[in-house]
Amino acid sequence: MLSQILIAVFVIVLTSLLCKIGHFLYRRSKRRHNVSPDVVILYQIGRGPFAPSVSPFPLKLETFLRMTKTPYVNDHSAKFSSKRKTPWMEYDGKSIADSQFCVEYIKKKRGIDASKHLSPAERGIARAFQKLTEENLYWTMCLEMFGDDISTVKKVIPYTGLKLWFTLWFLRRVIRQETWGHGIGRHTPDEVWSIAVDDMTAISSFLGDKEFFMGPEPSEVDCAMFGMLVMILWNMPDSKHEKYAKEHLPNLMEYCERMKARFWPDWDEHILTSDRYQNDDGKIYFKEPGDSIFRSED
Repeated sequence: MLSQILIAVFVIVLTSLLCKIGHFLYRRSKRRHNVSPDVVILYQIGRGPFAPSVSPFPLKLETFLRMTKTPYVNDHSAKFSSKRKTPWMEYDGKSIADSQFCVEYIKKKRGIDASKHLSPAERGIARAFQKLTEENLYWTMCLEMFGDDISTVKKVIPYTGLKLWFTLWFLRRVIRQETWGHGIGRHTPDEVWSIAVDDMTAISSFLGDKEFFMGPEPSEVDCAMFGMLVMILWNMPDSKHEKYAKEHLPNLMEYCERMKARFWPDWDEHILTSDRYQNDDGKIYFKEPGDSIFRSED
């Protein structure tokens, strides 16, 4: 009994110490952005080695900002929101956490609708696929990346040393807890993989040979689908997800390439391993009406 109490106390003390280490590693000085209130300040965790983000949700939100030509500036300081979530944004004097809440707030504030060409039934289908992707497929990807073999995720997270070790320790701990609460973490690896295959196949089957997910023109759901599929195709090297998608579902890669051409023509400038990489922290995109993705101002 005494030994169990001592172990419990040790775990509590160690967890507290690690959290303090994490606070030290990720803390940043308070930043002041000299931008007008109508410019979104997008806080995210920084660029990745193979894609503009190592997480689907910052990529989703930044793609939406580009799709709607919303003026924005990136803050790559990895600063978390009051909800301890990332990405998040400051816009019009307000702090908004969660990528979808950010999207909804921008739509309401700016009076824009990237899905206005869709019927009510099509909007329902788009929402269903977005939730399938973000609330189901996503967790199969997390279990694949942060399971027993973490060699793949080490290639993607752009940290080294103690910061890499702490990041992996923290993320694995959180993912184990969240997937258990979700329910998917209670399944066997084979059962989780069957869910992943069914989800990816459903996405591919619905996409078919359409230009974008819902038809010839892009809509809001494309931001979420693109963000998640980029993780599979670029940020999960040598994983089962990547191999299956590339071998059996080639239209997913073709779709992502079309999205890249449309909304990320400067893709290579936001890849850490690219010779063309440019640190865009603090640059304002779409500062003036008519600005293109290629034009940004300090």
